[in-house]
Amino acid sequence: MKQYLNLCKRIVEQGCWIKNERTGKRCLTVINADLEYDVANNKFPMITTRKSFYKSAIAEFLGYIRGYDNAADFRALGSKTWDANANLNKAWLSNPVRKGEDDMGRVYGVQARSWRTHDGGHLDQLKKVVDNLKQGIDDRAEIITFYNPGEFDLGCLRPCMHTHTFSLIGDTLHLTSYQRSCDVPLGLNFNQVQVFTFLALMAQITGKKAGMAYHKIVNAHIYEDQLALMRDVQLTRQPFASPQLVINPKIQSLEDLETWVTMDDFSVVGYQCHEPIKYPFSV
Repeated sequence: MKQYLNLCKRIVEQGCWIKNERTGKRCLTVINADLEYDVANNKFPMITTRKSFYKSAIAEFLGYIRGYDNAADFRALGSKTWDANANLNKAWLSNPVRKGEDDMGRVYGVQARSWRTHDGGHLDQLKKVVDNLKQGIDDRAEIITFYNPGEFDLGCLRPCMHTHTFSLIGDTLHLTSYQRSCDVPLGLNFNQVQVFTFLALMAQITGKKAGMAYHKIVNAHIYEDQLALMRDVQLTRQPFASPQLVINPKIQSLEDLETWVTMDDFSVVGYQCHEPIKYPFSV
């Protein structure tokens, strides 16, 4: 929690104003932020200076694991995060490859589970990493990336948190996640939950111990219409202690994650927080 608040203060005090072309809004921006999450000791990084909702974040990432490309599938899991980008993004609505309502195109999980290869086939990046880790293999390239510039025009949104690298030291699994752009008031805690949970799940299904998750952000920003709420409300509050994430121990394989797992298989204990803050969302 302390590192999150320090980043927020850094942006407020040292950030530069940059106009974002996609949204047409100005952002107070800093470059380079490094966050760390202690997954080994289950210090779950839910924000406590405002009410945070973890299930939607986990549901979205579960949809990536399953390779979903339709917002309706994400809603069925419990996440509405793709509704706007699939259905309100003007550039995507006019794109001739869009299949219709709720279609997201070839984004995020589609790339992770079905990356197109030069010979017309498809590569399942996630399965390769899971299979290697289960065998104790770390070839220094246990990498899953959603970032495919050759297919940006085939999806509704370029990935923000785009690449995940797993590292095995003995029987302890670590994760380094890379994010090109981050809406700190709204999106960051969402992404923190996902990075933490991804490592916890991968360790559980590969039979390894979870270690540290490292979260690297290039462009961290606060939108102009979010600034007053961050500066005058959230940053005036004192944080509470970190809660813990509980994952159903029956989840033992990638197939489990692909088939029967729901949000009922995740819970949080010891979460204490301040009142919600309704930050504006930019499409």
